[in-house]
Amino acid sequence: MSGVEVITFGCRLNTYESEVMRAEAEKAGLNNAVLVNTCAVTAEAVRQARQAIRRARRENPHARIIVTGCAAQTEKETFAEMAEVDAVLGNEEKLTSASYRSLPDFGVSAEEKLRVNDIMSVRATAPQMVKHIDGHVRAFIQVQNGCDHRCTFCIIPYGRGNSRSVPMGAVVDQARRLVEGGYREIVLTGVDATSYGADLPGTPTLGLLAKTLLKQVPEILRLRLSSIDSIEADVHLLDLIAEEPRFMPHLHLSLQHGDDLMLKRMKRRHSSADARAFCAEVLRLRPEISFSADMIAGFPTETEAMFQNAVRLAEDCGLAHLHVFPYSPRPGTPAARMPQLDRVLVKERAARLRAKGAELHRVHLERMVGSRQMVLVEMNGLAHTENFTLVDAAGLEPRSLVAAEITGHNGKHLTIKRKQMAAA
Repeated sequence: MSGVEVITFGCRLNTYESEVMRAEAEKAGLNNAVLVNTCAVTAEAVRQARQAIRRARRENPHARIIVTGCAAQTEKETFAEMAEVDAVLGNEEKLTSASYRSLPDFGVSAEEKLRVNDIMSVRATAPQMVKHIDGHVRAFIQVQNGCDHRCTFCIIPYGRGNSRSVPMGAVVDQARRLVEGGYREIVLTGVDATSYGADLPGTPTLGLLAKTLLKQVPEILRLRLSSIDSIEADVHLLDLIAEEPRFMPHLHLSLQHGDDLMLKRMKRRHSSADARAFCAEVLRLRPEISFSADMIAGFPTETEAMFQNAVRLAEDCGLAHLHVFPYSPRPGTPAARMPQLDRVLVKERAARLRAKGAELHRVHLERMVGSRQMVLVEMNGLAHTENFTLVDAAGLEPRSLVAAEITGHNGKHLTIKRKQMAAA
């Protein structure tokens, strides 16, 4: 091979940072290299990264394989001890060209492979500019990194450090650059995006940032948020939901569970009543909005009654898309020291919760049949409506915005009328 190949796991923030990594590695003159940007959110994510590294070595026997990302930050020795790996960079180091200029020689010891600092010592997030997001129709912008909360199940703060925000002016400049590059939809992303601005002068909020973006970059046609913690939603965000058509009617919520004792043991900051009240208020402000959410099944000490409370919350909030995680103990987190459920039971509850999610998704699809939607066509023959529902768009031009009549669904995707469609 020649050049730099990037393999990305995990969140949209990682997708954004992979573009930064590629640019910085090329700036450093790196060639014949594979960069693996890992995720640490579950043990399965770490396993998949290790599998990808071994496959990359088989396919590229003479390339340098450099591992980075959250799993590399939290489990650096695990990756350094892999014979296939030539260097391990931390989450801070992966974003600078200097790191790629000072890589160790081939065949060094595991200790010499390590280029991972103390992520908790990082106090600022330097603005990173990218021209495009490879393979994506929607452009992601990092507005925040790290997290100050310590949910008992989560290892991510130890991979990302404490919360820090990108200055508003830099976010506006990046959005303008991406829109000029032809992107019609911008997605604001971060580890804990709704904590945005707490460390900046004047303490701006995520909602105010979004308002400012839409005002200063009027060419943005569609603006989304990647994920929010509903308990941190501010008045500016609610204003956008109610009044701004360019703010897309979809929110991905970090709910995690629907039982109050489980939420307390997870060290979440909201109750099930808070979640229900937020969803009801947002639906009142924007009836066409849809919700997706992260939910954990099989958390330590979860009873069947507690599990059923999670199912009821999904029903009561009308969640259109459920991202279900079977609880995965992460070493170093408080939940890993709690009494664990049998893995068979954890997987069984996750399967039941996914089945409920599929049922709710079908209800959502049925509700949209007969409506007219503006869809943004992706690269893979699919498209997304404004409320982030997938549409079968085979044959339509990628990157185009198309007015489509929804005629039905197949249980997973909406189907559209092929005639009388107009590109925007």
